[in-house]
Amino acid sequence: MLAAEIPRTKKNSAIEPDAQKDTQIDRYELKYVVDPNIVPAIRDFIQPFVNRDSNGIGEIPEYIVTTLQLDSTNAALHYAKERKAYSRFKLRIRTYGTDGKCPYFLEIKRKVNTMILKSRAILQPSGYSRENIVRPTTLIPFKTESESLNYLEFVRLVNEIGARPTIFIRYIRESYKGTSESYSRVTLDRSITYRPAKGSWDFPHQEKRWYALDTQASLRREFPGYILELKSGAELPCWMAELIERFNLVRTGFCKYSAAMRLESIFTGRQYSVSSENCTYEDGSDY
Repeated sequence: MLAAEIPRTKKNSAIEPDAQKDTQIDRYELKYVVDPNIVPAIRDFIQPFVNRDSNGIGEIPEYIVTTLQLDSTNAALHYAKERKAYSRFKLRIRTYGTDGKCPYFLEIKRKVNTMILKSRAILQPSGYSRENIVRPTTLIPFKTESESLNYLEFVRLVNEIGARPTIFIRYIRESYKGTSESYSRVTLDRSITYRPAKGSWDFPHQEKRWYALDTQASLRREFPGYILELKSGAELPCWMAELIERFNLVRTGFCKYSAAMRLESIFTGRQYSVSSENCTYEDGSDY
């Protein structure tokens, strides 16, 4: 089923969340699928502890996120998530808005046990190309040495696993930053959609053909919901713990990329067990 087009917001090209200081982030993430009916109450609860993200537009601080997920031809990164590998990583390229004027963030998102380690390098629109990722031949002037190293590591991993464009993910993100902690974030994602990349490195900024990803089938819930993420340093803030308890939140391992891959595989005839294991061979025969 096609999703409705995500409404455009004004000044999309101005969105560039903490570009330089967030080139290296080590944090913990807690994810929850929440009923849209309780989202207003969650907003009210967190207000004393957060400030709205300055990049957000509108009465509710929101912006549009589009991510290109890269993976090997055998989807090794996707299956590492499905099999809950102790140590795994994702390769993705992220941008904001729908006018193509925002920078492109090349991100390596590693997960070691329960900790998230994220590094990123930033390419301006004029510098974003397949060649600058797969086979760079020119020196790109990054602002810091660490960002240059992040870029080289991204290029190395892309070439080492033969990564290629696999899935585009797009959604609207509502974002807040903690006022007291050195690092804490609350985000609420809605209108989550995807489309197969089919090997294309070009972002479909104005394309309308996106498929819904926040449905009951994808979220495995009785309702289409928001994805709530609580992000913090080593210690979970007390107010986040109280938020979890007050709203009886149940942690989930929802991954937008893997959910999209699962839906695409179902469309091509794959089958899954009740415990979510893929129970169909490549040739279509059952286990």
